[in-house]
Amino acid sequence: MSLGVSASSAKVVQNAGKDTTRRSANFPPSIWGDHFLQYTCDSQEPDDGSNVKHLELKKEIRRMLKADNKPSRTLELIDAIQRLGVSYHFESEIDEILGRMHQAYQDSDLCVNENDGLYYISLQFRLLRENGYRISADVFNKFRDIDGNFKQSLAKDVRGMLSLYEATHLRVHGENILDEALAFATSHLESIATHQISSPLAEQVKHALFQPIHKGVQRLEARHYISIYREESSHNEALLTFAKLDFNKLQKLHQKELSIFQVAVYFEPQYSLGRRMLAKVFPMTSIIDDIYDVYGKFEELELFTSAIERWDISAIDQLPEYMKLCYRALLDVYSEAEKDLASQGKLYHLHYAKEAMKNLVKNYFFEAKWCHQNYIPSVDEYMTVASVTSGYPMLSTTSFVGMGDIVTKESFEWSLSNPRVIRASSVAARLMNDMVSHKVNI
Repeated sequence: MSLGVSASSAKVVQNAGKDTTRRSANFPPSIWGDHFLQYTCDSQEPDDGSNVKHLELKKEIRRMLKADNKPSRTLELIDAIQRLGVSYHFESEIDEILGRMHQAYQDSDLCVNENDGLYYISLQFRLLRENGYRISADVFNKFRDIDGNFKQSLAKDVRGMLSLYEATHLRVHGENILDEALAFATSHLESIATHQISSPLAEQVKHALFQPIHKGVQRLEARHYISIYREESSHNEALLTFAKLDFNKLQKLHQKELSIFQVAVYFEPQYSLGRRMLAKVFPMTSIIDDIYDVYGKFEELELFTSAIERWDISAIDQLPEYMKLCYRALLDVYSEAEKDLASQGKLYHLHYAKEAMKNLVKNYFFEAKWCHQNYIPSVDEYMTVASVTSGYPMLSTTSFVGMGDIVTKESFEWSLSNPRVIRASSVAARLMNDMVSHKVNI
C-alpha cells in the first residue's frame, strides 16, 4: 500500500503473553529524530526591522506592477515574481494584468507584438496558461519553416529556446506543435548544457532539463531561483530583497509548524490550518495502513472498519487495546480542526474529509479480505481498490479542508466523485509504489 510497507516485506515475530503470532514490518525510527522540536510554536520573531522593510518593498513592487511599462517588461516582472515565490502577495494585480493581455491577444490574434521573438511569445504563452487563461498553441506557427519544421536559426537564441522549452510543459493532449517544440528545444538545450561554459543562463538550462518549472515544488524552486536571479545583470534589486525577506519570514513560520509536523503541499501562510490538518492525517493514515497491511488480525480489522464507519467515540469499547489508541487519535485529529473551521463557518469541510477517510479504510479492508481468503483479484479488480488505497484520493480531498473561501461544497463534491485527474494521479502513484516495493522484495 502506498502509505506504508507492503505485507510481503514484513517479518513474523512472536508477541509476549497469550497473543498469537503477528507480523511486523520492523520499521526503523525517523532519520530526523527530534530535530524539528527546537522550533516551538510560541517563539517570537525578533523585531529587527525586517517586517517594516518587507512591507515597504511590497508596496514598491505593487507600484511597479501598476506602472505603465512595456508589455514585455511587465511579463518579465510577473515571471520573476512568480518564480521567486512571492506572487501570492500580488494575485489580484497579476490577474488583472494578464486578463488585459489575454483580451488584447483575443482582439488582435497576436501575442505581445508581431515583431516579438521566441522568448517573449513563449513567456506570455506560459504565464497565461499557468494562470488559467486559454491561448492557442498556433502562436508558435510563425517559428516554423515552409516544411513545417522549427527553424534551425532559433537554436542561436538560448534564452528563447529555454522559454519555449518551459512553455511546452503547459501543453495538453493533441497539441502536436508543442510536442514537436519540446523535442526540438530539448535537443538543442542538451547540447548547450554540455558545451557551454558556466553562466547564469547555462545553469538555468541545466536545471530546467533536470526539472522544468511546471514540475517543481514551489518552495524549493523559489530558493533555487533566488540564487540564479541575483546573478542576472538585469535583476530588480527591490524584488530580490523582498523575495529574500519573504522567504525567511515564511521559513520561520514553516519551522514553527515543523515542531508539530513536516509536509510540503502549499506554502502560503494563510493555509497554515490546511498544512496542520493534512500533516496530521498523513501519518495517521500510514499507521492505519500498517494495521490493515501487517499487524491486525482479520477479526480485529472487521471491528476497526465498522468503528471508523460509525465515527463515534463510543465505538472504541469494542476494539482491542492497540486499536483504541489509534482510533482515539484519529478522531482527535478531526476534532481539533473543528474549532477553527466552526469559527469560519466551514465545518462542513470536515464531513467530506471524514467521508474520504471512510472510503480509504473500506478499501483497506477489501485488500485485507483478499489476503485472508487467499484470493487473487484480476488486474481490473485490483486497480479499482488499489487506486483508492494509494491514499491519493483521500489526501486530495483532505488538502481542501484548510483552504478557506476558495474551496466550496462543489469542490468537495467534485473531489469525492473521483474525477479523471485524481483517477490518473492515483493510478500513477499506485503503480510507481508497487514497482518500487516489488524491487525491494525481489
